[in-house]
Amino acid sequence: MKANYQPKPPLLVNAFMAFYIMHDLQVGVGINGFQRYIYMYAKHDSWVSVILVGLLVHLIVFLILKTLQLYGSTDIFGVHDDVFGKIIGKVFNAIFIVYCLYATLITLINYIEIVQSWIFPETPIWLFSLSLFLLMIYGITGGIRVIIGICFFNVIISLWVLFLLLFPLKYADFSQLLPVLDTNPLGIIKGTYRMTSTVLGFELFFVLYPHFKEKSKVQLYSHLGILISTIVYVAIMVISIAYFSPGQLVSNIWATLTMFRISKIPFIERFEYVTIAYWMIIILPNLMFYMWSAIRGMERSFKVVEKKSLLIFSILLFVVSLFFKTRLEISRLNQLFVPIGFYLAFCYPILLFFLAFIKRKWKSNKEQAL
Repeated sequence: MKANYQPKPPLLVNAFMAFYIMHDLQVGVGINGFQRYIYMYAKHDSWVSVILVGLLVHLIVFLILKTLQLYGSTDIFGVHDDVFGKIIGKVFNAIFIVYCLYATLITLINYIEIVQSWIFPETPIWLFSLSLFLLMIYGITGGIRVIIGICFFNVIISLWVLFLLLFPLKYADFSQLLPVLDTNPLGIIKGTYRMTSTVLGFELFFVLYPHFKEKSKVQLYSHLGILISTIVYVAIMVISIAYFSPGQLVSNIWATLTMFRISKIPFIERFEYVTIAYWMIIILPNLMFYMWSAIRGMERSFKVVEKKSLLIFSILLFVVSLFFKTRLEISRLNQLFVPIGFYLAFCYPILLFFLAFIKRKWKSNKEQAL
């Protein structure tokens, strides 16, 4: 496998699509209930933890794109092959593929849990899981441009959801945000760490980067996407702290959905039902991108045809998803994913950048000596 990888022209998209992809990837199923996990540590300064995570994502995405720019046009699979060699590189590629599958499973079962808890408690898991997998397979078989197109329209048509945050403002008490920066710094750091699992998705630019035409502009648009996502999360966190009491925020599993519940529209009695159903459109690109990255890795590293990998992985995850039925089981799976996502998406790109930089520098010096 060559380090450099350039897809065919029909598989390329304009750089400005990086904005929509980044925003859609970061605003996933976790936005419905991230507040309680941050508030447990950072208290009324939880919004500071959200800002710190946003700044950290900016840094990591900058390093991710700089790593890929060292090769002109490549993905993480080509970087691994160049930095670690073919054999060890395949091991690292396999780890990244398993991570993508894990993230797909996490997104899937968390959304199914929300639907079962709020709307259809008696409907079996297999029906929800099968429906989502069929939609996901249908989208992926259309190609990367189809997935990105869905992503673009999702961001455009989901703007109305933000206006639902105006309803809780009538009952908000912003004095609960005071005194500012009164929380122990260690608590804010722990809250920042816990928030990292909510904003994951940006690491898929390791795979998506070769598919952009104007690669010099990807940095700009991707950082704009991160900025908007961070603003959305900060706004939701600030309103949540002002709206809920401390005890309510710690015990509420889906604080965002609870705030949507007070939205009153004459012709719709339970508006949170609409947002939950609509959120399926939001998370579908997340599922597609993670699964697509996994099957792309199988083809790039192990020469397995994408359709074959897609079928095998879909059946595997479908079967696994049936074993997670209770809140405790799903919570344990989420807790296990937090350190995995942190080390692989936040820590590893820093190490990989320096290793790739040293390797490219060494090769350049060697060629000049010859």
